[in-house]
Amino acid sequence: MSKVRIGIVGTGYIGNVHARIFAKDERADVSALFDIVGERAEKTARSVGGRVCISREELFENCDAVLVCTPNKTHPDIAAAAVSAGKHVFCEKPFAIGIDEAKGLLDVAERSGKVFQVGHNRRFAPAYVKLKELLSSDKVHSAHIKMNRGELLNPTWTGDTNITGGFLYETTIHLFDMMRFQFGEIAELAAYGSQHEYPELDEFSIIFKFHNGFHCTFASSSDASWHFPFERIEAFCHHRTIMTEEMERILDSQGIDPNFETHSFHMVEKEERWGYVQEDAAFIDSILDGNASPVTAFDGYKSVELVESVYRAIDSGERVQFD
Repeated sequence: MSKVRIGIVGTGYIGNVHARIFAKDERADVSALFDIVGERAEKTARSVGGRVCISREELFENCDAVLVCTPNKTHPDIAAAAVSAGKHVFCEKPFAIGIDEAKGLLDVAERSGKVFQVGHNRRFAPAYVKLKELLSSDKVHSAHIKMNRGELLNPTWTGDTNITGGFLYETTIHLFDMMRFQFGEIAELAAYGSQHEYPELDEFSIIFKFHNGFHCTFASSSDASWHFPFERIEAFCHHRTIMTEEMERILDSQGIDPNFETHSFHMVEKEERWGYVQEDAAFIDSILDGNASPVTAFDGYKSVELVESVYRAIDSGERVQFD
C-alpha cells in the first residue's frame, strides 16, 4: 500500500501537532512543508522530515493531501487552491470567516470529489464521544454550556480580529460545532454581547432552541481567568445530570440520591485526549476508503453560520431563525 503524502501549509503550533501525528502513522508520509517564515518549516522538517517548499504551489506538486494550518482568515483561499490542484484537504477550524466566504468554499469542496475534512477535533475527544454515548441512552431536556478563555494576550494574535475574525471564531466555535454534534440542528437563537477588555465583543450570553425541542444556555467569556474547567457541558435529563469538565472527565449523576459516577480521561496523552490523533486517523481512513470525512465541509459551514448568526442577533437585537 502506498502512503498518503501529506503537505502541511503553516508550521506553527497546530501544524506541528498534526505533523508529529502523521509522522507516526504508517499509512502517511509527511512529504512537504510550507510556511511564510521559512525557518519554521525548516525546524519542523528537522523533526519529522519532509521537503521544505518555497511556495504552496511547490507543496501541491509534492503531496496527495493538504493540511491548512494557517491563520483563520487565510483558510478559504488556501483550501480552495488545494482543491483546485486536485488534493484532499484537511482545513483547520474555522472553515471560513464570514458567511459569503463559507458558502464559496462549501461549493468548491462539495464539487471536488475529494475528501474535505474540517478540524473540529473535539468531536473525536474521548470525553465528548463518551458524552454522546451517555446521551443516547436517555432523553436530554436542556443544557448549560460554557466556553471561556483566560485572556486574549498570549499568543498576541488571539486578540487580533484581523487574524481571528473575532473571539467567537477563535474559541467559541469549538463548542458551537459540538452542540450540533451532540444535540442536533438549531432552530432559533437569541444572543447578547458586550465589550470589556478587548477592542471587540468579548462576552456572550446565548439561548439556543433546537428543532427537536431541546434548548440550552451558552456563556462565553474572553477574560474569565484560566479557572478549570474552561469549557463545560451540563446536560440535564430525567433526574440526571451529565457534566463534562473539559476533556479531562465526565461526571454522571443519576437518581434522587446525591451520588455520581466519574469517567476520567486525564491519563490519556493530550493529543489523543483532545482528539487530534483520532481526527488525523479518520482523515487517512476517508482517503484510503473513498468515504466522506466524519466532519464535512457542510459541518464547517454550519459552524460559521452559527457564529455569524450570533453576531447578527446581537447587532439587530432580534432572534435569528433557521430553516
